[in-house]
Amino acid sequence: MVFPSETRDDELILSADRLDIVHWFVDTAFVVCPDFESHTSGAMTLGRGCILNGSRKQKLNTRSSTEAELVGAHGMSQLVFWTELFVEAQGYKILHNILHQDNKSTILLLENGKSSSSKCTRALNIRCFHLTDQTEKGNIKVHCCPADQMVADCNSKPLQGKQFHFLHRVLLGHDIIPFPS
Repeated sequence: MVFPSETRDDELILSADRLDIVHWFVDTAFVVCPDFESHTSGAMTLGRGCILNGSRKQKLNTRSSTEAELVGAHGMSQLVFWTELFVEAQGYKILHNILHQDNKSTILLLENGKSSSSKCTRALNIRCFHLTDQTEKGNIKVHCCPADQMVADCNSKPLQGKQFHFLHRVLLGHDIIPFPS
């Protein structure tokens, strides 16, 4: 068990390995609120430590974890694309805006759009296939992230033990997640 006094003096370490690659971790805890809404969290890094980190309750009830993940990714997309514009306004060109996702059904829907959907996902149409369009245009890439390395879990789920310690250290920049090339 970790007590607040044990983490109070932890330092935040931030560094940017490459300013042209932005990594986003977006995750959703499905139907965890008393009113049956889900909770989305996201984190952004340029290399070491998470520069942006936050969470919010979804304003929409969803029928499946895949739909909740799509709604969460869509909700965070505004910040994803705004950050790209902001960084480019500072004089740095973003080559890869990478969205890390741990739900394989969501990844398929984001990459393939309607060709991966069924009757169950018909209601998602415009709201969630916006990200599919952005993927096709090359504005965002979707990568599969193993569930045990999903940094955004810190803000959407109650974690304990090794998982909490690992993700806590990654958020603060003490440990680094090895990104695939």
